Amino acid sequence: MSNIITRTANNVFDWVTARAPGMMPAYRKHMTEYYAPKNFNVWYYFGSLAMLVLVNQILTGIFLTMHFKPSAAEAFSSVEYIMRDVEWGWLIRYMHSTGASLFFIVVYLHMFRGLMYGSYQKPRELVWILGMLIYLVLMAEAFMGYVLPWGQMSFWGAKVIISLFGAIPVIGGGLVEWIMGDYLPGDATLNRFFALHVIALPLVLLLLVVLHLGALHEVGSNNPDGVDIKKGPKGNRWDANKPKDGIPFHPYYTVKDLFGVGFFLVIAAFIIFFAPAFGGWFLEHDNFVEANRLVTPEHIKPVWYYTPYYAMLRVIPDKLGGVIVMFSAIAILFLVPWLDKAKVKSYRYRGVFSWVMLLAFAFTFVWLGKIGAGPGTDPVETIIGRVLTFFYFAFFITMPLWTKLDRTKPVPERVTMHD
Repeated sequence: MSNIITRTANNVFDWVTARAPGMMPAYRKHMTEYYAPKNFNVWYYFGSLAMLVLVNQILTGIFLTMHFKPSAAEAFSSVEYIMRDVEWGWLIRYMHSTGASLFFIVVYLHMFRGLMYGSYQKPRELVWILGMLIYLVLMAEAFMGYVLPWGQMSFWGAKVIISLFGAIPVIGGGLVEWIMGDYLPGDATLNRFFALHVIALPLVLLLLVVLHLGALHEVGSNNPDGVDIKKGPKGNRWDANKPKDGIPFHPYYTVKDLFGVGFFLVIAAFIIFFAPAFGGWFLEHDNFVEANRLVTPEHIKPVWYYTPYYAMLRVIPDKLGGVIVMFSAIAILFLVPWLDKAKVKSYRYRGVFSWVMLLAFAFTFVWLGKIGAGPGTDPVETIIGRVLTFFYFAFFITMPLWTKLDRTKPVPERVTMHD
């Protein structure tokens, strides 16, 4: 039986290769003949998990668009219809809403791994830049998707965030009206956000993902040691051009990633079936109430993955200053490859001071997220938020100094943990 399956598969491959000769070389280049370092650890699951969630978002989004109506009068009721009357509609909706939060969780961990192992350093600067563009487009995509259910927080969140552009001198007022298509979020806003969320931004996102992976496979993957894998012959004696410390991505890492996928899906299923709102973090309670422009929610705040930047916006007393600080906090991430002056890539071989700064940065980002998710009425919390915002920028601005002066450990010539 196995021989029959093997012969059938080979015949199919031969048939495809004869009619599309470029497909199999591309498959081999990016899968079976793409050599990745042997010492990948748990931090390297998050790239493949991000791809998994992206597929989930696209597939569930397609089914949701079949029943969703992008109008101020019908959007909220169409979501209720999906939840109550469409067969398995509640599951598809919760897979999509939970998937949005899980997407940002794996992306943030993926970015932190890049910072920790210096995956942005030469020759991978373009890989980092493309990754940051993915992050930027993902934030826009998530924001527009968040507005579509047309709950209270969708309406008021859209009003607050879009109104920020009004702080821009001269053109601010016209820009806000142009984005909304009206003086307040309404039918025009929903229609254009729906078009961007469903068609335009996913296409841009997919293009950037392809470019990101293509750029990565041109220069090769980084690893926890931050050491480029060496060429043969030792380790692969039959071919001197194959890396010493590398193994084919397929089947070795595709099989390994299946373990991470299984573990991830169990966690995702638990959230979807038992806690889809996740205590108001994944789905705010106010968003289960239809949008009403005459009733303002007690606390207007974005979803958790925007709250660190929202906290920076809120703790700055000047509106224009807050907008500049918020967008600068994202823009400065693009400069990391040129701000880091360390002699070694991986923090595994850097000094204590680098580790303290990195962990303090992660702590700062999480604490800012907590402040941004709060009511913003505590003056002590506002002062803490300003201090944390100062440290956030100080981490990057002073990076050339402390990465250059910090002591480093000897870096091995070959990757560790190899056979």
